[in-house]
Amino acid sequence: MHLGNSIICPVTGIPMIIAAGAAAFWAFKKAKKDFKKESILPTVALTSFVFALQMINFSIPTTASSGHIVGAVLLAALLGPYAAFLAICSILLVQAVFFADGGLMALGCNIFNMGFLACFVAYPLLYKPLADKNHKALGAFLASVIALQLGSIAVVAESALSGSTIANIGLFAGLMQSIHLAIGLVEGLFTALVVVIAQKANLSKAFSYVTGGAALVLAGVISQFASSRPDGLEWSLLNMSNSFVEQTNGYLYSASEILQSKTAILANMSSSILANLFGLALLAFLMYGVCRILTIKKAEVYEQQ
Repeated sequence: MHLGNSIICPVTGIPMIIAAGAAAFWAFKKAKKDFKKESILPTVALTSFVFALQMINFSIPTTASSGHIVGAVLLAALLGPYAAFLAICSILLVQAVFFADGGLMALGCNIFNMGFLACFVAYPLLYKPLADKNHKALGAFLASVIALQLGSIAVVAESALSGSTIANIGLFAGLMQSIHLAIGLVEGLFTALVVVIAQKANLSKAFSYVTGGAALVLAGVISQFASSRPDGLEWSLLNMSNSFVEQTNGYLYSASEILQSKTAILANMSSSILANLFGLALLAFLMYGVCRILTIKKAEVYEQQ
């Protein structure tokens, strides 16, 4: 579901980047209130785990498409919505800057579609009420499915506002909803399973070590066996009957493309395994820094009191 620069024009992309930045600042302020030092390890490990999961595309039966776990609902269920949103922002930032996976111009849209809607719509409206009634698995499943459906709707709206799919928006909406329903069902089942396991493990150090180790295995080994089929968004665009209009005109588009070509150093590495592991290390370092800032600021408040 990672939107590229050619789908989103600056008129849509820039306001969404500003909105995503404001949402991240708000989430940081909210997360700071309750974030504890002992939460650093599970937060870094789970963020790394989801980052690695997004590298693994699985084939969708009876289609020529593939999909991957987004993981935002999973993170929200285990870390809370605010820390989860910061984690998704970090994941998407590393992907866009160092891997050119998702356009810089579309970064705000991607954060909204894959992070905000999951953490601040699907999580509080579906997962939280069911979890409070001791139905965490069901809540995780439903929230994951709906989060992907909401995200795919948002992609349709943003691409239409940019003028790239306005000529056949009905077809695009149908394709996006149907393929992401299939992907969402897989994600829902996986998320429910991990939430149940995590509930029993209670986010212990052992659980963090296991998820961190799993991230290394996923990024360094299993990613090499990921499906090469187009993902849900690419598959939908390929079936648009040539009615997709690329948004590749203007100075801002050219500037974003040039900037991304210079920063995407991991996308050009000869070894995809090393690129994935370097990316995983960068993400872990970034998320550790975010967590340390959260705890340091909290400690400073206590010291002043």
